[in-house]
Amino acid sequence: MLVVTPRIAGGRLAVKLHLLSPARRPVQVTQDLASFWANTYVEVKKDLKGRYPKHYWPDDPLIAEPTARAKPRGQ
Repeated sequence: MLVVTPRIAGGRLAVKLHLLSPARRPVQVTQDLASFWANTYVEVKKDLKGRYPKHYWPDDPLIAEPTARAKPRGQ
């Protein structure tokens, strides 16, 4: 899980990340991942959870284990 935005040019430039939905449509563009996880993720999760109920939307994505399945077994 990326917590800190990757940087290039010797750490001077933050990479602009285009975060996509499960349908690969753009949902959010950010250059500050820490702020996204702390502030915006909850709103994005609410919106996407309704559209994609079969996907796993952890309450705390920073400690969630990655999964290759839409939802981990048993959830």
